[in-house]
Amino acid sequence: MPSPPQAARRSPVSAKTLVDQEREARIALANRLFFRLYQCANMLHKTGTRAVEAEGLTTQQWAVLGAVSRPAAARGMAVNELARYLMVSRQNLSGVLGRMERAGHLRCDSDPEDRRSRLVRLTPSGRLLWQTQALPKIHAYYDQVLDGFSINDGAHALHYLLKILHNMQRIDTPDEDQPPADEDAEAGAAGAAALRPRSSGSRRTRGRRLAP
Repeated sequence: MPSPPQAARRSPVSAKTLVDQEREARIALANRLFFRLYQCANMLHKTGTRAVEAEGLTTQQWAVLGAVSRPAAARGMAVNELARYLMVSRQNLSGVLGRMERAGHLRCDSDPEDRRSRLVRLTPSGRLLWQTQALPKIHAYYDQVLDGFSINDGAHALHYLLKILHNMQRIDTPDEDQPPADEDAEAGAAGAAALRPRSSGSRRTRGRRLAP
């Protein structure tokens, strides 16, 4: 009896080998990607703070100012709402808000609709600092970091970052339906990553989106 064709004999083994090879390549690529994301987050905190340090700001404060300066936040943002927007814990956010309030950049007033809640708003001096001093330097920083990027490059990078963000949200809150990450999130909160605790045992946070 003639033996089966060589390709037929090897096909199960070859298929398994190809699947294994593809899995190994995917993990190797993911490892490189996530390590670069980690490096970018650290460098954003380091170089972003340097960009606005003359104004007495950090990337954490940059994130908060950008969030509460949006037209959508003109009424003010509740602390829980702000924490969800920036995707950080309330505990980590509270210390930053306290320092900014003492510096005169923010005011925290009782919500007239819910006295148990506080609304975070920009003060007039905080708005002036943000609009006339911080934003021009932040925009110059963007130009430096995105040197060599075309509009299409930036749009593609944003698209894929939003896909990663959406999947991370599903891991963070698996029992909740997550809407797609918002491509229209405001640009002022680029320092939100720096608010996150570095300890792996820190409390999980829930949020909707991260402003790029």
